[in-house]
Amino acid sequence: QVQLVESGGGLVQAGGSLRLSCAASGSRFSISTMGWYRQAPGKQRELVAGITSGGSTNYADSVKGRFTISRDNSKNTVYLQMNSLKPEDTAVYYCMSNGLIGTRRYEYWGQGTQVTVSS
Repeated sequence: QVQLVESGGGLVQAGGSLRLSCAASGSRFSISTMGWYRQAPGKQRELVAGITSGGSTNYADSVKGRFTISRDNSKNTVYLQMNSLKPEDTAVYYCMSNGLIGTRRYEYWGQGTQVTVSS
């Protein structure tokens, strides 16, 4: 079982920055794909950014050039650096971990952290 604990959310003014962290328990972190998702009120959860075990990254078009995902395998932690924040970035942000053990796929989610951007 893997536990994911997010931190770093909060209230920030438009144009400001926040860094989210997600600490993972267990021994699978280095082989897992990690992702940040977000869900705004009344909207579906959407992928914000992902990073593979090899370090390849992908981003939603809405955050390209503003957000950066990174990982530190020595700390079992994935980060999301968010710059030039906009009110439309307001959402609950979730950390996700997935991968394969043999042929069995696993997926875990954190409890979420609120990010609120004021105009």
